[in-house]
Amino acid sequence: MASKASAVWTGSLKEGKGTISTATGVLKDANYSFATRFEGATSGTTPEELIAAAHASCFSMALGAQLGGAGLTPSKIETSAAVTLAKVDGGFAVTKIALNTTASVPGATKEVFDKAAADAKAGCPISKLFANNTEITLDAKLV
Repeated sequence: MASKASAVWTGSLKEGKGTISTATGVLKDANYSFATRFEGATSGTTPEELIAAAHASCFSMALGAQLGGAGLTPSKIETSAAVTLAKVDGGFAVTKIALNTTASVPGATKEVFDKAAADAKAGCPISKLFANNTEITLDAKLV
């Protein structure tokens, strides 16, 4: 299965603007710009925000799968991701992704949960995408 999205950009880097859309229609002409990406403007999205959403959702699903493999059913998993874009030699790069998750898992011990979280971090496809070139941290709490 291939997930699809498209982007349109018009104008120069600093004065231009763009829109992002997904094939499912979940995003339809969502705005992005230099100002949203580098100057903190809040009137649009950024590629890094979309990566954060993708990683948070991927990790949550992967943790649910790991817990299911241990015979546990989570009642709730909440994950946030913070993606850091930093200037490095040769331009900019995503240098860090910080995952923060809390999960309510009836019957889970801390040891089983911690193993499931670590395995989910390692096995999540988005984690794998960034594993060799980006620091990925995880703060996982069983509540």
